[in-house]
Amino acid sequence: MAQLYKRRILREKVLQILYAYELNREGLNVLVEGVISDITSEKEKEFARNLVYRVLGHTEELDAKIMERVDNWEMSRIAVIDKILLRMGICELLYFPDIPPKVSINESIEIAKNFSTAGSGKFINGILDAILIELKENGKLNKTGRGLLDESVTKQSDDE
Repeated sequence: MAQLYKRRILREKVLQILYAYELNREGLNVLVEGVISDITSEKEKEFARNLVYRVLGHTEELDAKIMERVDNWEMSRIAVIDKILLRMGICELLYFPDIPPKVSINESIEIAKNFSTAGSGKFINGILDAILIELKENGKLNKTGRGLLDESVTKQSDDE
């Protein structure tokens, strides 16, 4: 199975976990382990766990970055799935140095197309792209290894 497909499934599972947790705020560890129980690779489980716990551990910071980009909007007006996908995408940009930025952005957009509203892909793309530009300009984009790749989204998607 291609890495893209595996990571997409993992990101979709992380979205499922974060969405359920956003709604009821309890039983996080049971929720995480239950949703990823069908994943056989420990490395893949670890990626999913890391993404969940980093998003939750940095929610205030991630939400602040979102709010900087949505003038005259309140967080409560952003669709829950869009908000979670934005948090996941920003989290990958900031805290996953081995994932190329374009891959994080593209994955967020593609998942939004499948699980959110018709305009969600453009909305998420606009915000994540603006944050990526800001991180590059401020020298705060910390990418190493494969994360340094700056090729087209299509080429990276084949790899990730």
